[in-house]
Amino acid sequence: MFVSGRSETDVKHEELGDFPFTLGSYEVNALDSSVTGRVWGMAKRKAIFRKGLGCTLVNDIDESTLKQQVFHLAPHLKDNPDSIPWPDGDLIADSFPASIDRSILNKAVDLAFIEPGMGKKRRTRAVVVVYDGKLVAEKYAPGYDQHSIMHGWSIAKSFVSAFIGILVKDGKLNVKEPIPITAWKDNDPRRQITLEHLLQQTSGLDFREDYTGYSEVTNMLFNKGDMAAYTETIKLKHKPGTVFNYSSGNSNILSEIVRQRVGDADYYSFPSTRLFQKIGMRSAMLEPDAAGTLVASSYVFATARDYARFGLLYCNNGKWNNEQILPENWVLESHTPPDGNIYKNYGYQFWLKGLDHHYPHHPNFPDVPNDLYYADGYAYQDIYVIPSKKLVVVRLGLTLDRSFDENGFLRDILNSIKD
Repeated sequence: MFVSGRSETDVKHEELGDFPFTLGSYEVNALDSSVTGRVWGMAKRKAIFRKGLGCTLVNDIDESTLKQQVFHLAPHLKDNPDSIPWPDGDLIADSFPASIDRSILNKAVDLAFIEPGMGKKRRTRAVVVVYDGKLVAEKYAPGYDQHSIMHGWSIAKSFVSAFIGILVKDGKLNVKEPIPITAWKDNDPRRQITLEHLLQQTSGLDFREDYTGYSEVTNMLFNKGDMAAYTETIKLKHKPGTVFNYSSGNSNILSEIVRQRVGDADYYSFPSTRLFQKIGMRSAMLEPDAAGTLVASSYVFATARDYARFGLLYCNNGKWNNEQILPENWVLESHTPPDGNIYKNYGYQFWLKGLDHHYPHHPNFPDVPNDLYYADGYAYQDIYVIPSKKLVVVRLGLTLDRSFDENGFLRDILNSIKD
């Protein structure tokens, strides 16, 4: 409501209209910009909204102290994006690439918005297609448009990977070095964990990413005011670098490391000044936890076009307007799987084509080129990058029943490319 400007009725019908969310009750207080949720009158949680910061759960800190926190945010760009050509702005050229069959492309995009059958809820909200740097297709569900700010969920993980890359380029971080966690003493085996292990989700920490009940991830996101500090209490299960285990906790430790290296005076403006504003992303925002660390595992908001700009940065090998924003080898490393991942489906906080972990002998996305990699969030929030086809595709929605066919969606779009 407060970040995206949607109505209470719409949010309750869409995001909270399915089981188990229907078990909860939700009270909106427009006067102090807060929402309180309960389940059967218990398990109370309150989130407060602060302009420029989004929403934060009140955990491990009293609300008045939380509201007194000071954040130094970057000033908004004062230019008018409607008068600036894409991709730096929102002025779209009338020309259309001759190598794209527009009718096939539009049909593929339209199909993503059609519900597949009775009882299915694909609920696509936005699709943006960028080919060779040009925005060639764009469609929104009723109630959404190019200005709609939408939740990207775990797309945030790919954002924090970019932040780490910028600091590597600055010479402030080295991915091969152990991470600087002061709570881990000299004889602690967790001191073997490197920045690269966190990026590749091979830290070895015994962290369960299970949202069906109590687990480390639900405890971290809903009960802990300092999410990184909580993750740092988790014991080691595997030798670092040997086993892939997808963990939102790893991503929040990465965010804490960014905070340590940048310092609080610049930390909250860093995403905008060093990345977002450089590539025309005027809407992007990460929300902090109660300790003030940006929740880089899960809480990012932006428009569909801004998510597409982020994908385009990677498609251009980290370069924008002749400025090398990311290290020259960072994008390649970001979509190179580690030896410890038997499915070969994850790089530096990006998913790769790899193998299907449900059917390990079958490739994911069988009809898509092997160089596909993508930022992926809950309910099919996705930024797909296919460099060999000069293609970036953004799909946002609320698909909880796995009724969105990612492979077919991308296959149909690829079929529109003639060359």
